[in-house]
Amino acid sequence: MANPSLTAQTVPDRVSLKTWIGVLGTVLGAFMAVLDIQITNSSLKDIQAALGATLEEGSWISTSYLVAEIVVIPLTGWLSQVFSTRRYLLVNAILFVFFSVCCAWAWNLPSMIVFRALQGFTGGVLIPMAFTVLLTTLPPSKQPIGMALFAITATFAPSIGPTFGGWLTENYSWHYVFYLNLIPGSMLVAAVWYAIDARPMKLDLLKQGDWGGIFAMAIGLGSLQVVLEEGSRKDWFSSDLIIRLTALAVIFLSIFFWIELTRKKPFINLRLLKERNFGLASVVNVALGLGLYGSVYIMPLYLGQIQGYNAMQIGEVLMWVGFPQLLIIPFVPKVMQRVDMRLLIGIGVSLFAVSCFMNSTLTNQTGIDQLRWSQLVRAAGQPLIMVPLSSIATAGLPSTQAGSASGLFNMMRNLGGSFGIAAIATLLTQRQQFHSNRLGEQLSIYNPIAQERINQYTQFFVSRGSDLATAQSQAIAALDSVVRREAYVMAYNDCFYFVGCALLVSGLAVLFFKKAKPSGGGVAH
Repeated sequence: MANPSLTAQTVPDRVSLKTWIGVLGTVLGAFMAVLDIQITNSSLKDIQAALGATLEEGSWISTSYLVAEIVVIPLTGWLSQVFSTRRYLLVNAILFVFFSVCCAWAWNLPSMIVFRALQGFTGGVLIPMAFTVLLTTLPPSKQPIGMALFAITATFAPSIGPTFGGWLTENYSWHYVFYLNLIPGSMLVAAVWYAIDARPMKLDLLKQGDWGGIFAMAIGLGSLQVVLEEGSRKDWFSSDLIIRLTALAVIFLSIFFWIELTRKKPFINLRLLKERNFGLASVVNVALGLGLYGSVYIMPLYLGQIQGYNAMQIGEVLMWVGFPQLLIIPFVPKVMQRVDMRLLIGIGVSLFAVSCFMNSTLTNQTGIDQLRWSQLVRAAGQPLIMVPLSSIATAGLPSTQAGSASGLFNMMRNLGGSFGIAAIATLLTQRQQFHSNRLGEQLSIYNPIAQERINQYTQFFVSRGSDLATAQSQAIAALDSVVRREAYVMAYNDCFYFVGCALLVSGLAVLFFKKAKPSGGGVAH
């Protein structure tokens, strides 16, 4: 690893207002890009209905965005060098807003999928660029504050996305989910235009471009993302599409790793993963992505299916994990100056895991009053992971590696989310079938308890005017419905338990971190 070119003492601690405007503008862009994933998911049913799409066809509205985003994130560091940070950010911010409006104007499903892919390709730039800007413009002593701002995009945006999307869709229409990007998008463009210094382009880098690695990465990561997003819906390897895409992902990702690890000037420096803190932090970041996106995926499913909550009611539950973080995150940089960052990450991971274990004891009566406490525990844990983890991952890295570090670190969290959602969707289906079979075995018609319950249901339906034969059929159907409901509740519990265990296992990596200081330990300039 190259030594930092300057120590913290030679970098002035004072940061100009102009620099902060640039940092805040790019963080707003990252927040907007992350929010756009969750906020659209909450409106997916309405969008599908408006475009005349089936549930399976409509899933590509989200998949196309995520595929484009995961492909462009690793590319961003290199492309920002080619076109300059200011120009690259400006063009992509303007295009992101433009394609957002195009999504609102989409006239059929194919046009929506194309616009969503283009929106993802431009929005994916905004996430790592915010991370890069704060690493390269803020002195190490101020980077924890920048990390705290960036943490809001990673942890707060997924939490409030469903709430905001549900509110907009119910009170206005799904089109406003996309129009929403106009205001923050304009603020982003203005901030970048004013605060980010113009630098000359380095178009000669295109001639030396690692085009083989870029091509292999795009095919490999794109295929992997589709497999993870669509695998559960298509019953995994019973689908020819999933089999072919898995083969493509394995082949091209292997080629990508080989090229990047052997080439003298790779477009992204995978050797950073060999650095102890960065590599271990990336492992924890994968688990964080699994927990963040997995929890936001599974909780609305439970509330909608078992409790019959609408989008606004689901949003009220998720709000208890979203808004408390705004109160906690500003204090994290101060705490980092007094407490070992490794300890903070360990506490954060433990709290997040505990919140999942609290949610693994759901019943068919569990609603907002019972879930509020687990949500608050999660809200306390997430900032304690994200802010110190970002700082400890980038401690001691030279500024020339900021682009690669940003691309890799953010890609890991996104991949963790995709792996997590794919695993949870599959686990939910399999465990529901398992519990349903087990419960069904215990509720045979020869079981006295089952007979008593059937008789109770039968008497109920007879009292409602059904004849005896019809009432008995209705009673058996009602009992079957109860069995399926309870099987799903038990399956949801298993999913939360899985997420909690995954977080605890990743927490073992914290034991092997090297100690790093939040001031003076960040990327050197």
